[in-house]
Amino acid sequence: MASQSALINVMQKASIAASRGLLRDFGEVENLQVSRKGPADFVSRADINAERTIRRELAKARPDWGFQMEEGGVIEGADKSAPVWVIDPLDGTTNFLHGIPHFAISIAVMETDSQGRRSITAGTVFDPVKNEFFFAERGQGAFLNGRRLRVSGRRHMADALFGTGIPFLGHGSDDDHATFLKQLGNVMAVSSGVRRNGAAALDLAWIAAGRIDGFWEKGLSLWDIAAGLLLVREAGGFVSDFASRDKALESGEVVAANPAIHGELMKILRR
Repeated sequence: MASQSALINVMQKASIAASRGLLRDFGEVENLQVSRKGPADFVSRADINAERTIRRELAKARPDWGFQMEEGGVIEGADKSAPVWVIDPLDGTTNFLHGIPHFAISIAVMETDSQGRRSITAGTVFDPVKNEFFFAERGQGAFLNGRRLRVSGRRHMADALFGTGIPFLGHGSDDDHATFLKQLGNVMAVSSGVRRNGAAALDLAWIAAGRIDGFWEKGLSLWDIAAGLLLVREAGGFVSDFASRDKALESGEVVAANPAIHGELMKILRR
């Protein structure tokens, strides 16, 4: 079992504190006060309260750091060189609001170098329903509840299981929808299966854990993927955008997989 750093302990404590309210509200999901941010894009009281709890806990531990949050936006740190917390307090909101027990809290640390290049140096994804805490720090490996993670060793598409995100109302143009359906058909034709689980952070964590072999989606936000991308890389996986560049954080396009599958998945998605 790996010992956790002080930073990961801070992130875990914040995640657990926020999860208490989420689990309570999940048990009363029919009574939640829900407002609409846009078509098929919901924000709940649970979401906002969880983010507030996470921010409070993290600010106590690292008062000079900045924040980039799904609900609360950007809060500058003490100076431009200060690390930034990237927070998704409830990844899988639609699952949550429909009573589906598959959602997570995602927290990442983003740092900017002297050339202005951003990188993720720590990330955690906490699934409160299963009590699974995934964590990684750059160069230190990826872990689940203290156990070292490695991506799967499957080498053939026919054996591989994939995750994805399906465009929905208000997200993506008709062309985007048509492109996705073509990609889905191509992957379906050569793989063991495709899953649409509804929480990108957990899909990426599951690649790190070897549960699924690859994942693709576009139109994602920084807070959806920041922690998950580090988990995949620290577990030995490959991550790129749809053009094979290391630009997933900037573009919101993600193709992630184990090393043996990533290249073939890229080829299939481009057909």
